[in-house]
Order: sequence, then structure tokens, then C-alpha cells
Amino acid sequence: MKPYNKNLKQASRDLRNNMTDAEKLLWSRLRNKQILGLQFYRQKPILNFIVDFYCPAVNLVIECDGSQHFTEDGLEADRVRDEALAQLGLKVLRFDNGQVMGQIDDVVEVVYRYCLKEIFKESP
Repeated sequence: MKPYNKNLKQASRDLRNNMTDAEKLLWSRLRNKQILGLQFYRQKPILNFIVDFYCPAVNLVIECDGSQHFTEDGLEADRVRDEALAQLGLKVLRFDNGQVMGQIDDVVEVVYRYCLKEIFKESP
């Protein structure tokens, strides 16, 4: 179980109820264990962050990045966030909203390949 900040519970609920179009599209392809039978969660609090999508079985975080992520401040905030999550053993895959909206099959393929690699890495 990853560190959970219960103070973010309401904020994560609000984010689930107000997902971006890119998040909705990606969620439609991650939900209901569609990728290798793996459970994904959306808008999951970890540490002091709320990650867009989280799969505990393969220690994966997926982020859909809007334009605010590509400013100097946004890039630095993401670097700090990714580093903190990496210290928990989590891999962060980032996709910009344009990729998700225009190339959803390619995005899902990247997620699928990462998950497949992790599953076989953990097999005895």
C-alpha cells in the first residue's frame, strides 16, 4: 500500500467527477481490467499528489498532461513529483492530451507493453 493522504480524498473525488476529455477517453480503455486483467484506479491520492491513473500490480502511474504541464513551472513541478513517486518504486508514464485524443491506440499500446514487461519481470 502506497502512502495515502486522506486530506486529498474530497479533491480526488472532485477530479473524478470532472475529468478532462483526454482522461475520460483513456479511462474508457483502462477501466474494467481491459489491459491484461489489471485493475487501474483514477485520480488516486499518493503522497501529497493525486495521480491521474494508478495500477498497483505493476507500480504504474499514468498522467495525462494539459498545456499547463509544458510551462517552466509545470515541468519543474512534474520533475519533482515524478522523482518523489519514483522513490516509492513507481514508474510514471506521461502523455500529453493531444496524444491521448489523437493516438489513443498508440497510448494504450505503450501502457500494454509496459505492463506486460513488468508482469513477466515479476514472474519466478
